Amino acid sequence: MGAEANCRVTFGRKTADGKALLETDELIFRGDDLRLSIPYKNILRVDAKDGTLLVTSTAGIAAFDLGETAAKWAEKIKNPPTRIDKLGIKVGQRVLIVGLRDTSLHEEIETRGAIVLFRGTEEADAIFLAANDRSDLERLVTLQKFLKPEGAIWVIRPKGSPDISEGDVMKAGKAAGLVDVKVVRFSETHTAEKFVIPVARR
Repeated sequence: MGAEANCRVTFGRKTADGKALLETDELIFRGDDLRLSIPYKNILRVDAKDGTLLVTSTAGIAAFDLGETAAKWAEKIKNPPTRIDKLGIKVGQRVLIVGLRDTSLHEEIETRGAIVLFRGTEEADAIFLAANDRSDLERLVTLQKFLKPEGAIWVIRPKGSPDISEGDVMKAGKAAGLVDVKVVRFSETHTAEKFVIPVARR
């Protein structure tokens, strides 16, 4: 989710000042004398009271003094954004899928009320391109003709693969005349990088 805040945290008998990070799958705290990593799946209860976020997990109770943002963080932990939320798919959009075999993604798109396309015969609001090696990135140039001016191309690549890296994707996107604007966790094994057409070319 990407939120962060400087705050004081009490966990057990320890209290420390540091930085709290609200990530996609876990709540993290980094202080000089205290470090916490609390996966959401291990959280048993979340409360916000008088500016304090109380997180009860299988490891114990952690109190985060966040002030006005405590309630917002509690809500985000209780209702984390879905993958389709993070990918920005909305009702009525047309989504072109190229080379990506992920039936759960198809179902998520259709459940959201968007339309899945498998051929580039009309303009799409979003395009998902599977990139398993560097050669797949060459399609970034041709796929733009099927993309609405304000649309986005998501490059889905395997994490830690020797055949394609984040640097390869960024370099190819720039060479294709696109701008990278966002990176999200697509799955346990894959990362999604978002590219858009520069405003000057729309």
